[in-house]
Order: sequence, then structure tokens, then C-alpha cells
Amino acid sequence: MKTKTLKQALITFGAMLAALLVFNVVFMVPALAQGLTVGNDLPTALAGAPTDIRALAQLLLNYLLGFLGLIAVIFIIYAGFLYVTAAGEDDNIGKAKKIIMYSIVGIIVILASAAIVNFALGSTSGASTTPTSSTTSTL
Repeated sequence: MKTKTLKQALITFGAMLAALLVFNVVFMVPALAQGLTVGNDLPTALAGAPTDIRALAQLLLNYLLGFLGLIAVIFIIYAGFLYVTAAGEDDNIGKAKKIIMYSIVGIIVILASAAIVNFALGSTSGASTTPTSSTTSTL
């Protein structure tokens, strides 16, 4: 009975934390304290946003991978709590060790995928389409 209410509380807390994070990412607007105007400030708020589709994809994927990393860290904290409160029960200790192991593997996968995404999208976004050689030949 006690563990069921604890699980429900952790799930509710995680859902609230995820909703708060999503709300902050979606509705993130810089503080416009210098010039307070009434009207549509959306072009001013989006002035620093990337216009290239690759840069936008890289930004969104980095946010997604960061969110997944946050979830993995929350799972490690939950497993640590489960391990500490196991009170010698082998089932809970084994469950906590599995959660920690899978969370660490998940963090490694997330870091590797972030490196791949940043390398692949970062190396192609700065590519130049014009030739760099400006020498002319005279015959």
C-alpha cells in the first residue's frame, strides 16, 4: 500500500516536472524590459531564432536529448531512493541496480547520439556552396 502511493506521487511529480519543462521550452520569450510596447512582439522575440532548417533541427534535437538526459537522471535518483529504502529486500535491491544500470546505458546512448547529431548537422550547416578559389587563368 505504501509503495503504491509512493509510485503515484513520483509519477505525478514527474508529470508535473515534464509539463513545466515543456511549457518553459514552448513559451520561452526573452525579457523585453527596455522597450515595452503593446501589440505583436513576436518578430522581436524571435530575432535570435535560427532560420536555417539544419540549425533549427539541431536545436530541437539538442533540447529533446537534454530532456531525455534529465529523465535518465531522475531514474537514477529514483533507483537510489529505492536502493536506500530497500531495507535488505533482495527484490528491491535488484530492481534498483537494474534501473541504475539501464539509466547509465541510456545516458551513454544519449551522449553518443548528441555527439552524432551535433557533428552531422554542425558540419553540414557551415558548408559553403561557392568555390573558394579565386584565381583566374590567362591564356
